[in-house]
Amino acid sequence: MTKTFDFEKMPIVDAVNEIIVYSAQNGASDIHFDPADDCLKVRIRIDGILNTIDKIPNTIKQNVITRIKIMSGMNITETRLPQDGAIKTVLKGINLDLRVSALPTKRGEKIVIRILDYSMSLKGIEYLYFSEVNYKKVLRMISAPNGIILVTGATGSGKSTTVYSFLQRLNVEGSNLITVEDPVEMDIDGVNQVQVNSEIGLDFSTVLRSILRQDPNVIMIGEIRDSETAKIAVRASITGHLVLSTIHTNNSLNTIERLLDMDVERYLLASALTGIISQTLARKLCDKCKRLRETTPFEKTLFKLILNRDVNQIYEAGDCEECHNGYKGRVALHEVLLINQDIRDAISNGMRKDELRHLVYNKDIITMLQDGLYKVLAGFTTFDEVIRLVDLDESIDSDDIKNDLANVLKKK
Repeated sequence: MTKTFDFEKMPIVDAVNEIIVYSAQNGASDIHFDPADDCLKVRIRIDGILNTIDKIPNTIKQNVITRIKIMSGMNITETRLPQDGAIKTVLKGINLDLRVSALPTKRGEKIVIRILDYSMSLKGIEYLYFSEVNYKKVLRMISAPNGIILVTGATGSGKSTTVYSFLQRLNVEGSNLITVEDPVEMDIDGVNQVQVNSEIGLDFSTVLRSILRQDPNVIMIGEIRDSETAKIAVRASITGHLVLSTIHTNNSLNTIERLLDMDVERYLLASALTGIISQTLARKLCDKCKRLRETTPFEKTLFKLILNRDVNQIYEAGDCEECHNGYKGRVALHEVLLINQDIRDAISNGMRKDELRHLVYNKDIITMLQDGLYKVLAGFTTFDEVIRLVDLDESIDSDDIKNDLANVLKKK
């Protein structure tokens, strides 16, 4: 996709505004201004994919960067160090909440503008594409009086959206909710939100110690980044508080291992952990132009082995004026683990990883691969999207299934 802006004739202020508005109207999550030798390349990320839309000439490149830095409250004279800023404004009737990052590179400063959109959080948990089984597990988790619930996934996998939707559900009369974030991304009425500031010593661990003296019912920690934060979060959850947080891991088993690597005591983790929600975002099929096609032998085999279903047709991407290459929006693929007593005992007793894996991935859990394939059957996304996002080797525990799939691939 491309969009031509007349940068030479357009005032710089209008040019920057036009790029931001165009990106927001097309559902972009990020705007990239990439420095090159002959221009400043403008790319926008739509449904997880970066698309180049235009190139800003070198003659006005610096003026555009300066304008963005002024809008976001950055120091325009500082070009040697990374900077962060924020923009809250209304352009052409669109309320915009933007986070801006400037990074010095060999060819000049690279600017990335993140367009924050928490409309899904405001709608509620039921709009986050949880399957019926996973939705019931999530409701059981957040109804617990104490414990720690972790939402995991890579950067940009929708973790914050999920956590904020939980806060919306828990934000009821009679409860004291406190968050510690870096930065505060979404203002929620009735929730006490604290933004950390490391420059003055206001870091996660310092704020958390104070929060525990504020009589909270629910504590939300933006992200567990280090051992100290992990330990305080776990201890807070076993002293009568419900703790919500995020962590950068790919699945439930890796999350348990990561917390143990952070020197969280096994007996504390075993008693504190309530649930783990792992997720990633797949591009969602456009409802207007998606079309049915026959399944390939590999697809048929995978559906049979993973879901025990005979599938002859699935949806694929079409193409129309209302979408981007057959996709419009994104849908979350989930793995939801509700911690049971067997898993608690295994964590506490130091069970080996392979044995713990069999406990975690029992018949009661829907793996991310299974959830993705169910969403392919429902017409939410495509088979190719699921395979692109989910590591088959890591998701499939059985050597027999891996061998069957390998034999099908050899015949292709």
